[in-house]
Amino acid sequence: MADAPVIVWFRQDLRLADNPALAAALATGAPIVPAFILEYGDSAWALGGASRWWLHRSLDALDAALRQRGSRLVLRTGRADDALPALLHETGAGTVFWNRCYEPAAIARDTRIKAMLHEASIEAKSFNAALLHEPWTVKTQQSEPYKVFTPFWRTLRVLTKEKPLGQPPKTLPDPASWPRSDILADWSLEPAKPDWAGGLRAVWQPGEAGAQARLRAFIDTALVDYRECRDRPDRIGTSRLSPHLHFGEIGPRQIWQAIVGRTEFATNGGNEASKPIDAAAEAFLRELGWREFTHHLLYHWPELPARAWKANFDEFPWHDDAKSLAAWQRGLTGYPIVDAGMRELWQTGWMHNRVRMIVASFLIKDLLIDWRTGEKWFWDTLVDADLAQNAASWQWVAGSGADAAPYFRIFNPVLQGRKFDPDGAYVRQFVPELAHLSTAHIHAPWEAPEPVLAGAGLRLGTTYPRPIVDHKRARERALEAYQSIKAGA
Repeated sequence: MADAPVIVWFRQDLRLADNPALAAALATGAPIVPAFILEYGDSAWALGGASRWWLHRSLDALDAALRQRGSRLVLRTGRADDALPALLHETGAGTVFWNRCYEPAAIARDTRIKAMLHEASIEAKSFNAALLHEPWTVKTQQSEPYKVFTPFWRTLRVLTKEKPLGQPPKTLPDPASWPRSDILADWSLEPAKPDWAGGLRAVWQPGEAGAQARLRAFIDTALVDYRECRDRPDRIGTSRLSPHLHFGEIGPRQIWQAIVGRTEFATNGGNEASKPIDAAAEAFLRELGWREFTHHLLYHWPELPARAWKANFDEFPWHDDAKSLAAWQRGLTGYPIVDAGMRELWQTGWMHNRVRMIVASFLIKDLLIDWRTGEKWFWDTLVDADLAQNAASWQWVAGSGADAAPYFRIFNPVLQGRKFDPDGAYVRQFVPELAHLSTAHIHAPWEAPEPVLAGAGLRLGTTYPRPIVDHKRARERALEAYQSIKAGA
């Protein structure tokens, strides 16, 4: 019928601007029913605690934005295979539009649902809102998927020309009647007893408005120094857009256009930058390229989160060390830069990227604990937990992934701390036990003379732990373990 509504099925695209599925629905002229389905299941990658908190806030923000346009967000729970047909029946809709997700389980689900809807003579179309380019469109000259980032980036850079879509109209067309909706609070996505999300609330503003504000702040205050400051956890030198990108509160095309629009980068064809701001833009856009590369890898190698990309790593002699794992998770390893990172993660749901590499190297190479253990911890505690980036990045550090760090690259946590947190400001912020320790000793408290420790109110082994492992010996042990599987590379 002429006034049959179109269902816009929101997923990881929780925004109104640059939303291809919403734009396509508006182009039909039909009433629109925006919907979100919370799927429960026993998947190993069900939403972690931090992601659930973010999702609640993001859905609330999306509903508020829709209501400002005279619309609303309809919430349902259950398998999408069941919830979507029920919603179609209740509304009389004959069309469903959505934006694609690229996780293996999501691809299988969407393929199944699209076939089911077509069988029922329901129009179902999907669009790209999450990536600069679909994973199957960026190929080598041999039409194969890329396995190395740099040539992938060169190709991606040349291909990236599409502009983002604009804002939808101030009023969205309503259906004649609204179907019932769940109440968001009833989903219990936010923690209650105990409420551990206070630190998250203090740091983050989930939602499309928060994403745009974060982008503007980055461009205005940090972009020009990005190349020099991005590795400094003691400074605000990165964009912190990753959770907004994961939940689709902002799209990569929007970010790309905003960065290029503030630089000369658009006119030099992506060649060697001639101005500081251009060099900073190049460095930052490469990070968007890495995000694309990880989704490219996950699409072509769907077992990436669970299996080593390089098969010889299946034989790696991992250690099962529950005590050391617990110390790492709690930020009690005795290595200040590692502990600061793990506590930042617990308090804010986020960790600086340089420190992510340091703590991952420590878990994998100093403790010889399986990278999948760290991957799962990050999945539960990160507000930007993203299956593609999480898996690819952990495998990169482990040396088992595509274009991975060489196995002999083992970060020294003391040297990393001294290099990237030279004044100890980051450590002092997140490891307050060490706040009064001198800068000369803050990254290696065990080297401080007893009078210095006493003056800082510090008792090693009591107020702050001694190192749970000797890094020099741990490095030698790790190299032996890597050598044991090298022959099978």
